[in-house]
Amino acid sequence: MAGTADHVRGEKPGDGSPRRPSRGDLVGALEEKSSEIHDPVAKLKFIRSSLARYEETDRRLQELPSPLRALAEKVTRIDQMRPFLTTNPNGALTPPEVKRKDETRRRRPTWLLPAAAILAAGALAAAAYQASRPIVAEPPRPPALTAQLPVAESLPALPVGVSPSHIWLVEKSEEWELYSNGLRVDTTHATSGDRRRYRVFDTKTGMQETVQDKPVGIVFHTSESDIWPLEESYNEKLRDSSQGLLRYLSRNRVYNYLIDRFGQVFRVVQDGDKANHAGQGVWTQGDRVFLSLNNAFLGVSFETRWEGGRALPITQAQLEAGRSLTDYLRTNWKIAPDMCVPHGLISLNAKKHLIGHHLDWARGFPFQAFGLPNQYERIAPTVALFGLGYDEQLTSVMGEPWAGVLEAERRLAQEAVERGKTVAEVRKERQGRFDTWLAEQTRDQEQAEARGSARSAGAKTHSPGPNRIGG
Repeated sequence: MAGTADHVRGEKPGDGSPRRPSRGDLVGALEEKSSEIHDPVAKLKFIRSSLARYEETDRRLQELPSPLRALAEKVTRIDQMRPFLTTNPNGALTPPEVKRKDETRRRRPTWLLPAAAILAAGALAAAAYQASRPIVAEPPRPPALTAQLPVAESLPALPVGVSPSHIWLVEKSEEWELYSNGLRVDTTHATSGDRRRYRVFDTKTGMQETVQDKPVGIVFHTSESDIWPLEESYNEKLRDSSQGLLRYLSRNRVYNYLIDRFGQVFRVVQDGDKANHAGQGVWTQGDRVFLSLNNAFLGVSFETRWEGGRALPITQAQLEAGRSLTDYLRTNWKIAPDMCVPHGLISLNAKKHLIGHHLDWARGFPFQAFGLPNQYERIAPTVALFGLGYDEQLTSVMGEPWAGVLEAERRLAQEAVERGKTVAEVRKERQGRFDTWLAEQTRDQEQAEARGSARSAGAKTHSPGPNRIGG
């Protein structure tokens, strides 16, 4: 086994000395060239395009008769790549077209078969050549350009006479709920979680005494899961992918809602319970500050891959369902428009004091179509209030942060000049406040959990035994 591993990595077995991959060592060539790319987005793009070329070649080889196919596979060594051409949970590759059973195969003239084998081998050689060429990582696109790229279609505003002032439950069964705005929620995967419990912070007085237990906002996510082309021939794959994702989300209590590629809305975790979706995110409303948003915010995810905002991540059906779901949640829980925010704008790394730990919807969310204010233009509270920074992980994807971050940085710099301090000193002060508040919140949650555990243990101790009657 060790020799096999060394061979795949392009090392000579036994002596540990590195060597360049041979012309036929496809895995080694792909691994070597991808290691030269430092930009993770560019690396992923290169690997996917290379695998797509290998996959097309493999599809052609499969059409050859057995003797010629075996010879071609031996020459091209395509068998090395087959383990990488299957479905994976991080983004599906388009599989070879499968012929229907009732389709009549066309007979090819026998004199064309050697030519087909040569063409297939030539295609694989070309793919291997592309993999062996020096790769230059694609530079980040200029912000002015990326901001113009469409990432979601638009919807017209609802006429006043059509938009309901109140949304109510019309009908329900054990498997679904139907609401007056047309929203239909599938409840077959719904599960319970821990009850919501959190305290709000005030910018002047710190943590407040009152304990809250109702959601006050919505965080929009992308699932970053296995995505297949939205075509009829992939119908079974699309359904299986969504069902597998739902089972995972329900088991791990991730998100309160998922909207699949067809616009179906699934409840994952009950509204009154917290879901694991926002980590240690931060958002504000006036002087009110919310930390670690799992308890305070509902999580709504679209089944899609954000791809740095360069793709069209949601379908028209998802867009319409997302608007209906947002309208219902806002009406039911009295959620203000400015408390609906994409994940990328609230996500952070608390230990490193950096924003952009997750970047899904860090640009391109269709606020206007949802009847919401553009949160990209709002001053970023993670920077303005807590002085957090960002690193090359964010800039490699975004080019530069959204407008609210840049404005927050400008104001920090202006404050530093007015106070006769450096920007770094002002940031450090703000970051210290963040650390203090987060520690207070953590202690409060731990104490509440300890009290709950003690009450549960006491109830068990004083419960009547099997032979006792009465209390």
